[in-house]
Amino acid sequence: MSSLATMARRTARTIESGTPAHRDRAIDGLRALALLAVPTGHWLLGGFTLSSDGALHNASPLGTFAGLAPVSWVLQMLGIFFLVGGYASVLSYRRRKGSTRAWLGGRLARLGRPVLGVTAVWAALLPVLHFGFDVPVDTLRTASTLVIQPLWFVGVYTVVTALTPLCVRAARRLGVWAAAPLLGSVAVVDFLRYGPYADAVPSWLSLLNILPGWLFAYQLGVSWGEGRVTRRHARWLLAGGAALFAVLLLAFDYPASMVGVPGEARTNSHPPSLLVLALAAAQSGAAILLRDRLGKLLKRPALWAPVVVVNLSAMTILCWHQTAMLAAAVPASYLGEVPGLVGAPDSVGWILARLAWMPVFAGLLVLIGRYARGFESPWAGTGPGRRTLAGLLAAGFAVFALGLA
Repeated sequence: MSSLATMARRTARTIESGTPAHRDRAIDGLRALALLAVPTGHWLLGGFTLSSDGALHNASPLGTFAGLAPVSWVLQMLGIFFLVGGYASVLSYRRRKGSTRAWLGGRLARLGRPVLGVTAVWAALLPVLHFGFDVPVDTLRTASTLVIQPLWFVGVYTVVTALTPLCVRAARRLGVWAAAPLLGSVAVVDFLRYGPYADAVPSWLSLLNILPGWLFAYQLGVSWGEGRVTRRHARWLLAGGAALFAVLLLAFDYPASMVGVPGEARTNSHPPSLLVLALAAAQSGAAILLRDRLGKLLKRPALWAPVVVVNLSAMTILCWHQTAMLAAAVPASYLGEVPGLVGAPDSVGWILARLAWMPVFAGLLVLIGRYARGFESPWAGTGPGRRTLAGLLAAGFAVFALGLA
């Protein structure tokens, strides 16, 4: 144990010595916090039931324990992620040496490689699991849905990243108010789909919230990076966002959970509702106010080192954390019901058992990440043929996961 502690301290000192003085530790810390909230939320609130044929199906403890909804308020930190994404994009955009197109191409490639990697690997795994290990097709569909579930974020983030030059112009012209039209747009769509004319509104109208809903916090981050968001603005964001959140919950009957609950007709996150933007505004205000304090805290090498590790593995964590949970659940399904892993998530015992499984999932993710992190690096040694094959495999996996085949 002492040797592990010594190694950890040595690693922390090495990371500390290699950190540039200008590095914004608070931004990296906020990004790491938002990143870790994704697997934590999925692992804690995602369960499996076992059908009579031995297949796994998705389930959630939120269906039984509605009182757990506030947990989703804490773990839904995509507002923070988009906020710091916008802030970091401004800094990167300023430092670019080539054209805007080259800058965008580099950033989008860093997002695309890990997604292509995980989907291509799973496409190759599906026939092996089914024909080689007799894994039921329904289990494979459940697994595929879970794997592809977090990847919608990458698609949305790709689009908002491509809009960075426009966001910068808006921030320079309007400052923090550049995000206001996005909030208004989502409010109008929510009024139409939930208000007195809801029966006459087509269901596809809700899709109009996807871009402004997630661009809202990103635009706040861009304005922050441009120096157009002050602490006074941050206090208004925190107070206003919290007040709007409370009003929407108490007076307008918005669902309390920030994630989808099986059997519920309405969901806040897919696509984002006004409640998501209210939470993002409050979180953004709090993050901006706490930035200096967090930056000082992360000057401690022992705290800074894990932040660096998480940021270096950001896309690996996002793309592979569901695979880590499935690596435990699929083999366990052959044993029948396993507390906290396979079985209806409808008891306090299940919750306690799931908490005990969390370190196992984390360990499996670390193990998988040792090999999967290579997808984040440039594919310099991969020729056009292999890239085309990876693209075809990824497309095939998407078709299967989305239930199109």
